[in-house]
Amino acid sequence: DYDILATYENGTEDILDLGWGLFRWINVYAMRPMFKLFVGWGMGIGLAILLLTIVVKLVLSPVNYKMYKSSAMMKVLKPEIEELGKKFPKKEDAMKKQQAMMALYRETGVSPFAGCIPMLIQMPILFAIFRLFPASLELRQQPFLWAEDLSSYDSILNFGFNVPFYGDHVSLFTLLMAGTTLFYTWYNAANMQQPTQEGMPNMKVIMYIFPFLMIFFFNNFSAGLSYYYFISTLITIIIMWAIK
Repeated sequence: DYDILATYENGTEDILDLGWGLFRWINVYAMRPMFKLFVGWGMGIGLAILLLTIVVKLVLSPVNYKMYKSSAMMKVLKPEIEELGKKFPKKEDAMKKQQAMMALYRETGVSPFAGCIPMLIQMPILFAIFRLFPASLELRQQPFLWAEDLSSYDSILNFGFNVPFYGDHVSLFTLLMAGTTLFYTWYNAANMQQPTQEGMPNMKVIMYIFPFLMIFFFNNFSAGLSYYYFISTLITIIIMWAIK
């Protein structure tokens, strides 16, 4: 128990893996105190995680607005960017094409990197949560919906044999998390820009592959963690829809 170990004031609470550096600070000084506050209100752990998710997403909603605004502006400029591609089709004109695109961005006040900065702001919280719930004693033996123990994986089907890279069971929260991530990717696919230079990776393809990889990666993880990511993505979709 992190709180009991912390009372000894000798650093023994550090044995709990809450992440390192910035991620640990986020958990120790923000996420964990907020989570403990909600648990202390007497609500179930599942509802406490839900409330924590809602608060975090509302706090980050201005960041989501910035991301969507940037992607929407890039979508408006897409025809003009394609015209520049037709105007400079040769490889030796790549520098001229790049200069013309930068001039277009300056003229319209659009930055192609504006959507990256809000994403970088959110990433530390995502990584912090990845370490918070697996290390939280509060989740031990706590059921929620079909999950018998939020600190372990939730199984709705046991195979009776092990599937390589997947496991011997099906985690429903993991499937829901991957499904909402896939829908979110599809929802924003129109705003994703194709690579403008030969040899650059197609981000659309990479983003569509990611949800399927999550099914294998998170199948044996804490149900509370998968539940948080599922609710977080679902709320993000609702916020993005409201902004649109």
